[in-house]
Amino acid sequence: MGRFFVNVPATLLNMLLTDKLKNINVILGSASPRRKELLGYLDIDFTVDATSNTPEVVDPLLPLLQVAPSLSRQKSEGFHRPLLQNELLITADTVVICKNRILGKPKDAVQASEMLHLLSGCTHQVCTGVTLRTKTSVDTFSAVTRVTFRDLSEHEIDYYIGHYKPFDKAGSYGIQEWIGAIGIVGIEGSFYNVMGLPVQALHTHLLDMV
Repeated sequence: MGRFFVNVPATLLNMLLTDKLKNINVILGSASPRRKELLGYLDIDFTVDATSNTPEVVDPLLPLLQVAPSLSRQKSEGFHRPLLQNELLITADTVVICKNRILGKPKDAVQASEMLHLLSGCTHQVCTGVTLRTKTSVDTFSAVTRVTFRDLSEHEIDYYIGHYKPFDKAGSYGIQEWIGAIGIVGIEGSFYNVMGLPVQALHTHLLDMV
C-alpha cells in the first residue's frame, strides 16, 4: 500500500494544516467548551482567550442569516488587544432560526420550554458565523444546517430542561445531547455546525488563509 505515496509531491504533503500553522499562535476567542472541543478535532495547537471589550449589537434590519457572521466579526473586532504578527484569532457565533425568529440562549426554564415547543415538529436553520483574523487580513464566513425535530411531548421537553439545563445553548438544545438523540429526525448539512463550529469549513478556510 505504501507505493501509492511514493510520487506524492512534498508540496502537497506540506498542505497539512498542522504544518502550515506551526509558526502561528492560534487563539480561540470563545469560552464555549464545545467550540474548544471541536477546534481540537483539527489537531492544531491553540490557546483560549475570550476577553472582549465590545458589546454585541444586532441590527434589526439585518437578514437573519447574516446575524451570526456579523456577531462573529464584532467578537473579533472587540478582542481586548491588538493581534501580533504571528497570531490568528478565531471567533464564532451560532444562531437558531425558526419561523423567521432568532432563538438565542434561554434565560430560564420557561423561555427554554417556549423555544422547544416552537422547534417541536418543525424544520429550522442553525447558522454559525466564523471570523478568522490576523494582523493584516480578515475572513468571515458562515455555514447553515437544516434540522428537523419530530413532535416533542410536554414530558420530553420538561425532562430535557430539568436534566440538561440547556441555558447556555442557542435554541435551548444541544444536538449531541439526549434531546437530539430522541427528537431529531433529519439533518441537512454539518452536524458539528449545530454544535457550534463548522469544522470542515473552518479547516478549508484556515488552509486558504495561511
